[in-house]
Amino acid sequence: MSQGLLDAQHAPNGAAHRATLAAASGQLSRRAFLKLGAAAGGGLLLGISFSAAAQDSTQGSQGPQVGQSVGGDDGNEAPQDGVFEPNAFVQIDRSGKVTLIIPKVEMGQGVYTSIPMLIAEELEVPLDSVTVDHAPPNAKLFTDPLLGGQLTGGSTSIRYAWQPMREAGAAARTMLIQAAAQQWQVDPASCHAKAGEVLHDESGRRIAYGQLVDAAAHLPVPQQVALKDPKDFTLVGKPTKRLDSPEKVDGSALFGLDVRLPGMVYAAIVNCPVFGGTLASVDDTHAKQIPGVSQVVKVDNAVAVIGAHTWAAKRGASALVIEWNEGAGANVSMQQIVADLASASQREGAVARKDGDVQQAFGAAKTRVDAVYQQPFLAHATMEPMNCTVHVRPDGCDIWVGTQVPTRAVDAAVAVTGLRPEQVTLHNHLLGGGFGRRLEVDGITQALKIAKQLDVPVKVLYTREEDIQHDMYRPFYYDRLSAGLDANGKPVAWQHRIAGSSILARFAPPAFQHGIDPDAVEVAADLPYDLPNQLIEYVRQEPHAVPTAFWRGVGPTRGTFVVESFIDELAVAAKTDPVTYRRNLLGKSPRALNVLDVATRAANWGPPMPKGQGRGVSVMHAFGSFLCMVADVTVDDGDVRVNRVVCAVDCGMAVNPETIEAQMQGGIVFGITAALYSEITIERGRVTQTNFTDYRILRIDQMPQIDVHIVKSAEAPGGIGEPGTAALAPAITNAIYAATGKRVRQLPVGRQLMNAGSAAKSA
Repeated sequence: MSQGLLDAQHAPNGAAHRATLAAASGQLSRRAFLKLGAAAGGGLLLGISFSAAAQDSTQGSQGPQVGQSVGGDDGNEAPQDGVFEPNAFVQIDRSGKVTLIIPKVEMGQGVYTSIPMLIAEELEVPLDSVTVDHAPPNAKLFTDPLLGGQLTGGSTSIRYAWQPMREAGAAARTMLIQAAAQQWQVDPASCHAKAGEVLHDESGRRIAYGQLVDAAAHLPVPQQVALKDPKDFTLVGKPTKRLDSPEKVDGSALFGLDVRLPGMVYAAIVNCPVFGGTLASVDDTHAKQIPGVSQVVKVDNAVAVIGAHTWAAKRGASALVIEWNEGAGANVSMQQIVADLASASQREGAVARKDGDVQQAFGAAKTRVDAVYQQPFLAHATMEPMNCTVHVRPDGCDIWVGTQVPTRAVDAAVAVTGLRPEQVTLHNHLLGGGFGRRLEVDGITQALKIAKQLDVPVKVLYTREEDIQHDMYRPFYYDRLSAGLDANGKPVAWQHRIAGSSILARFAPPAFQHGIDPDAVEVAADLPYDLPNQLIEYVRQEPHAVPTAFWRGVGPTRGTFVVESFIDELAVAAKTDPVTYRRNLLGKSPRALNVLDVATRAANWGPPMPKGQGRGVSVMHAFGSFLCMVADVTVDDGDVRVNRVVCAVDCGMAVNPETIEAQMQGGIVFGITAALYSEITIERGRVTQTNFTDYRILRIDQMPQIDVHIVKSAEAPGGIGEPGTAALAPAITNAIYAATGKRVRQLPVGRQLMNAGSAAKSA
């Protein structure tokens, strides 16, 4: 894997590589691109369109929309018009090297191995011959049809790349075989490709791809190609070591935090502690006396100290004496936020789903069960703290950052600097964790405002405290549920009202229609269970001044916790084993039923647990995948320890089982942390948590045994980066109930158990 766009000019055939990037970013016309490609020595360039990725896999694909560049040294253009409309490019040079330029960023999820596996499989090249570069910002070329923009999120990377990337590889392989057959004057059907070569079966002749790319580039592009039968896969479906691991181990991988530029300075930021507050005044006398401090920069809601190195900037920031205009945000408290949500949950909401006649069903029900669930604000707390390096000049702007939304980063630069989009260059890097935090550009915007006041590049750094206290938070949600059961304990009426912030109303306004936030009601409005009468409502209630954003697992995280906890409550009311209860409701969802059976068998569900221990289960269908989690816990005087998690996952065709297992393990750890410990609380408009001392994360000695069972499936791939986190919390809380008889309806677990323990002691 290359180091990315920052070092692209040093790569082999650098002129062609730069031409590819320039064309993709809209900086070159097609004709200019072809001429520059010819001057650079030619090669075969395939543009891949991902427009078919949004289609249901059962409907088939419209075929790859691929085109070719200049084939040889004569400079003749290939005959296809309008072919350079891709979302990713595949370049095969004369050495046989394959370069993928893809619009998905790598933030630990493994897509820079899994996506190359798709092209390598159909192209018939060794995986280690494929390298990856970040795509430049270009919404026209690189929009993910599943997300409606050039961004990485929603566990869509493999889902959207699965069909088109394979088709592009197959098209390239077909053209290379045809080029070899023409050279040998044989029937292409008598040839096949293997390990980056074309072989003639009868004569035993062989020729490397690199020797064929010039001729192949002049051939017509096949509009329909035959893809491999999955039974013939040699790479896809096999556990594969990640391509980016060596450089992450030896330190050569470039994250945003690693950027070093000639003449660069460092900025330590001090943000207003109150949401919505602004800067009143600052006394920087002592800060400027610290060696290495060169300047103090003011923006509307923050102060930045500029230093020759981070230590000087940080010391200078600590020496500032600042007065803030706190504004109305200083009156915001958790009590007010929760009271507003509770009140909102009493109102009728916008209807996200309505099946049957819920009120009539309640009237006929033998038993009614009601519950209220609450979930707190959460910070992202990425391993790599927020950072952004910017150089603003009169004629242009460069941004070095790790971002999930490259086009939005460019838009932010245009808004702050007044430059044209083509004057902004984004150097995207590996992300040291995203989790939704780097879907936002607030940190980039602030860095741009600071950089405008300097004439050198500046790296703006957040301390961990600034990062946690000035995040954009997973919303606080308040859910009100009711169910009516018949004489056999089966739910005949189901009503679920969700109150909380709408992230989509801000992030993607066109998606917020008729008062419904699709993310907020995800899972809740599409349950795998057979529920004949259901009413799902959403009430938008924004927390005063508190900024909200997506967090790993997005809507399914909050929805699954509530639904799967409540299903457990219904099982108790029906005096039925929780697994049996779910099994009886999953007759119309065989994939969900299957993962339930796989996980519970592996976890040895059924035998009683020792005193103080419990076992809980949850089932989820989200991101195109089906999961079941079984958690074993021990509860000792309010302290909860997760001993083991068994996970069964049906994510369709498993591209790289090793990545899937790693993602499930990481997601489960992330989910345990959130369920047991994580919450952001607001007092006087301020976040009270500061660092990992009070925004606690799972410690290494608390790591449970995790068993991941990947269910074999012939379905198209589902997402895997977020489901592990989304499905985990209710398995833990249901296990706590099994161990203690205490129902956890408010996260984090520690808060409710401590409150319950205090109440019991008082009584």
